Amino acid sequence: MALFEARNITKQFGSFTALDNVSIAVPEQSIYGLLGPNGAGKTTLIRIINQITGPDSGELFLDGRKLHPDDVQLIGYLPEERGLYKKMKVGEQAVYFAQLKGLSKSEAMRRLKYWFTKLDIVDWWGKKVEELSKGMAQKVQFVTTVLHEPKLLIFDEPFTGFDPVNANTIKNEILYLRDRGATVIFSTHNMESVEELCDNITLIDKAKTILEGRVDEIRSQWAANEFDLVFDGNVTIEGNSHYSIIDKKTDNGKSLIRMKTIGTANTNEIIKTVMQSGNIISFNPALPSMNEIFIRVVETRN
Repeated sequence: MALFEARNITKQFGSFTALDNVSIAVPEQSIYGLLGPNGAGKTTLIRIINQITGPDSGELFLDGRKLHPDDVQLIGYLPEERGLYKKMKVGEQAVYFAQLKGLSKSEAMRRLKYWFTKLDIVDWWGKKVEELSKGMAQKVQFVTTVLHEPKLLIFDEPFTGFDPVNANTIKNEILYLRDRGATVIFSTHNMESVEELCDNITLIDKAKTILEGRVDEIRSQWAANEFDLVFDGNVTIEGNSHYSIIDKKTDNGKSLIRMKTIGTANTNEIIKTVMQSGNIISFNPALPSMNEIFIRVVETRN
């Protein structure tokens, strides 16, 4: 079941079309990747979901009904451009944002104590935002985004400003929130994060949807008849009329071979042939990374 749906969304700014009949359906309690190159239309769609601007045509649904202005209380949004007040103290600001989302001061304090302790930022409570590093401020804004426990969370480049350790911390927190029932829309240029976090994706380019589906199914569809073959020891292997050798390297006494089948070559017959070269440890489809797929799809359109 989709917690959120955008159906046939079109948005123009003068003669420029930012979104052209774009639809997404975000399954409940999942992490949904919204991908695309700069200027593709991702931010426009996110702004429409948050009701910052409206579509020219199309419909939005949350939890099976049309999106209503009051539903802003059910959405948590972490924008790419951060929005903390630099002169305000961290704790004072966090309580203020929590109250804007409908929490009482006492409930806000209870939840903030939990999150500030969990992320090890209790000592920042009395500091002004301008005293924090970019990564520190990002942690604070992450807390203010999730504090009211919204049904739908939207993260736009959430790892900007983080070192690898803190980026991993926030990744784990996003997974934790998903496991507790939250539904997440996740916009990023980091394709490794997409593979680690996302269940489904939509790729937008030049205002149109050009690829969508489950991440594992997309990677399988784009496998392009390539296989990874691992031999025990250093072996010599050459291509033939059934397969070509794309890459070969050795690692810890093993030969790692990337091959591509030719035409309608039968993989069983290929395995019989390559077994003559040595002891096979594994033979598996070489799934392309989401980064490779992203580049292939976008470059095909340009």
